[in-house]
Amino acid sequence: MRTPRHDRAATGAPGDLDARRLAAVMHATFFVLLATAVIRYVQRHGGEPRAPWVLALAVVLAVLYVAGRFGDRTGAADLDPGRPTRPRLLWLGTVVAVWVVLVALAPSFAWVAVPLFYVALRHLPPAAAYTLVALLTVFVIGARLQLAPRFDLDLVVGPAAVAGFATAIFVHLRHQAARQRALIDDLVRTRRELAATERREGTLAERQRLAMEIHDTLAQGLSSQQMLLQAAERVWESDRDKARAHVRTAEAVAEHNLAEARRFVHDLAPADLAGGGGLGEALRRLAARESGDTLTVRVHLDDAGRAPELPDRVQSALLRIAQGALANVREHSGARAAALTLTLLDDQAVLDVADDGHGFDPRAPRAASGVRGHGLPAIRARVRQLGGTLTVESAPGEGTVLSAAIPLEPTP
Repeated sequence: MRTPRHDRAATGAPGDLDARRLAAVMHATFFVLLATAVIRYVQRHGGEPRAPWVLALAVVLAVLYVAGRFGDRTGAADLDPGRPTRPRLLWLGTVVAVWVVLVALAPSFAWVAVPLFYVALRHLPPAAAYTLVALLTVFVIGARLQLAPRFDLDLVVGPAAVAGFATAIFVHLRHQAARQRALIDDLVRTRRELAATERREGTLAERQRLAMEIHDTLAQGLSSQQMLLQAAERVWESDRDKARAHVRTAEAVAEHNLAEARRFVHDLAPADLAGGGGLGEALRRLAARESGDTLTVRVHLDDAGRAPELPDRVQSALLRIAQGALANVREHSGARAAALTLTLLDDQAVLDVADDGHGFDPRAPRAASGVRGHGLPAIRARVRQLGGTLTVESAPGEGTVLSAAIPLEPTP
């Protein structure tokens, strides 16, 4: 995982660009002022005995500055590189000492202190940096007064104003960079938290989807097998043929459950849809499997032959809804007949599941209504995931009609 510092570098923050520009300007200013001072000194004092020493010190100062520039591991554009290291302090002290000696020999090199203000402010803590800048300013003022034939207030105010102005600009840029770093850190942290939240939500959604798939396939199939085997056990002594029919039906349900389990492991698509013929044929196969001695299921399609063109997600959802609804009919309603009606409109697909059972009060709590299990909540969740609506109309003694409408275009 990348650190926040790396993330800030990758974003290319405007503060980094400003700092790089300031660093480039200050480095260029140093060499321009140093070269100007050398040329001025050679023109006016080139014949003096100390001239070789002055020029040698100027070369040493330039070499030291370049060595520090390329030996800087904190990043040339970082306005706040952290606590200064001992080598960095030693380098800075050497540069200042060489400059002081050079100015003592040739006061015209005093203005080279301006870029040194930047170096001090960048590499020292604020209190130490301000102190060093003040000392350098005093030294510049002394050098300027030494060169002047008489005292002039401008010689004092000018260097002080330049030092104050340079310090103010640097401090402003440092504060701005700190605010931008804090903002970028917040954005990076928020992005990581959002990614973690999305992963958790994805995990929960997948868990819910798997739970509904298992409920609509394996759990319902096992429940059907249990009911059929119990029915076979009840009539085993009195009617062997009917008992065998129940056992054969349970065997067929087990075979279908096995196919569902294999399909579930492979790609979670309903096995009935893999048999060909689209959703209409899948509903007919489901109705044939659910029909028996106690329940008759009819299928009516009002699709004008468009059912095979439905999106896979819609076909799969409608078939799972039909499976869950018929499981509720078989286990809870006591119905003798049920009907599946698929209607395709221009913008949505509607599946109605009606039965003639004893019904219930949809507004009553589940325990009071006699409805057990998770069938209806699972159907409601599946419809909601696809942006659809679920309507349940029922009353005690009047049967139940469940209507699921799913839009054919994805909705938020």
